[in-house]
Amino acid sequence: MVDTNIVLDYLLERQPFLQDAEALFEAIGSGQVLGYVTATTLTDIFYIARRQTQDIQRARQAVSSILAVMEICSVDRAVLEVALTLAMTDFEDAVQVGCALAQGLDAIVTRDADFASTLILISSVSEILQQLEALLHETKKDTPLLGEIVI
Repeated sequence: MVDTNIVLDYLLERQPFLQDAEALFEAIGSGQVLGYVTATTLTDIFYIARRQTQDIQRARQAVSSILAVMEICSVDRAVLEVALTLAMTDFEDAVQVGCALAQGLDAIVTRDADFASTLILISSVSEILQQLEALLHETKKDTPLLGEIVI
């Protein structure tokens, strides 16, 4: 699961986080990493992109670009009920964990230092990129690893 802050780093070209975010989205776009976001992340992206750019067309384009390369995790009743049972103070983070658990994902990728969960691995973008590099080096393949990392 890719947290909202990482998606916004990429879409809004936020420094100093852009380089890692671009590398992650390149890996997702090439199929080396299978990336997920929650449905609620897309509504947040639209709202924040529109507010920061004052351009509704750019906000729509931002959502469209994510829909083109990422899988969407539904936020349904079951996910919300799981989120409510988690001992987390941030409900939005709990929903992300609930979605990641429902999808059987490997990790949540975030730079939110307050994000805490004992139920799923919390990783930084650089940690995921290092893991991908290790997999590529280990397999010594010329072909991409399709979906070897699921976040």
